[in-house]
Amino acid sequence: MIQPRSFPFGFGVFTSLLLLLFLYLPKLYFFRQYTFHIIGPHSRRPLVNHIENSTLGFEKVFAVGLPERSDKRDALALTSSLTGFKIDWIDGVRGQTIPDNALPFGVDRLKLWETNLGSWRGHMNAVRKIVAEGISTALIMEDDMDWDVRLKTQLKLIALGALDLQYPSTKMPPPPGSPPYGNDWDILWLGHCGEVFPELLEENAIEPPTDPDLVSVSRKYIIYPDSTVPPPEHTRGFQNFSAHPYTRWVHTSGGPICSFAYALSQQGARKVLFDLSVDHLAGPFDNALAGLCRWGREKERLGMRCLSVTPPLFVHHRAKGAVNGDSDIQSIGAGELREVGTTENIVWSARRNIRNSLTGGTMESQFS
Repeated sequence: MIQPRSFPFGFGVFTSLLLLLFLYLPKLYFFRQYTFHIIGPHSRRPLVNHIENSTLGFEKVFAVGLPERSDKRDALALTSSLTGFKIDWIDGVRGQTIPDNALPFGVDRLKLWETNLGSWRGHMNAVRKIVAEGISTALIMEDDMDWDVRLKTQLKLIALGALDLQYPSTKMPPPPGSPPYGNDWDILWLGHCGEVFPELLEENAIEPPTDPDLVSVSRKYIIYPDSTVPPPEHTRGFQNFSAHPYTRWVHTSGGPICSFAYALSQQGARKVLFDLSVDHLAGPFDNALAGLCRWGREKERLGMRCLSVTPPLFVHHRAKGAVNGDSDIQSIGAGELREVGTTENIVWSARRNIRNSLTGGTMESQFS
């Protein structure tokens, strides 16, 4: 568990030093981003400093979206710019444009919506680009994403968690100059609708608690207290957030729902391109990707190394305006209007704080 630093001097001295920091260093990064300083393993902090760059510590950041949805592109371009990172666009695909002879083995387009086929192809085009261009790591997100304005600070902590899970005390640490998220992962699932921890899946629940594989997948990096997690009554997911308030976990993926945002290593992208296109396709893209993480861990399959963040950092934003504009896959809310945009699980919503970011105003919480 990550704990706030404890100081060996008295409260009065601490208060005086804190006051001096605020007087003379008003823009000190961690005080601007969090209400307190969360400490991670000191020796690994230099690795995560690269997250300050314009691609969040990855080589590339891609967004997948239909070209005609200029509203979503405008919003995502502005929000990412204000947060300090750059997005490259991958054009989404209409399912009807995909010929039958281009569909993977196992696909019955009569059972799979055309919109699901289009979503799959758009994501696969991003994955193929990573493979074809030899991109070492890339974050792929959907075009309606939102995040907390403190995203870069959050990602530093997530990177420390990913490093901790990849390189426990019994394993050699990553060499100097390694990527900020480590070298031993395929998928880093940063945005989803929710998921259960892998030890609770039915295939693992029957294993004895001492089973080495179960012990391995049960390890978690716990960030607590995390002021970017909403109050328990506003946190959505499959965990008991009342019993674990203001807690965020980095953990082995169980089977996330929704493909809001996920990062791929080069090796991970190759595995995804093989298992979700070249070899076969089993259902909608997000379900197939989750299935690959859930069932593909064994070495005789693809030896998948998937890590997740719960609650997620990236979540679908429901913009103000026409409700039926939310999704390009399902038709919802025809004729309904939303007066105020909203995003689950995000405290200082970057989308809802665009005006404050532009004018230098105070960031506003969705839950206060």
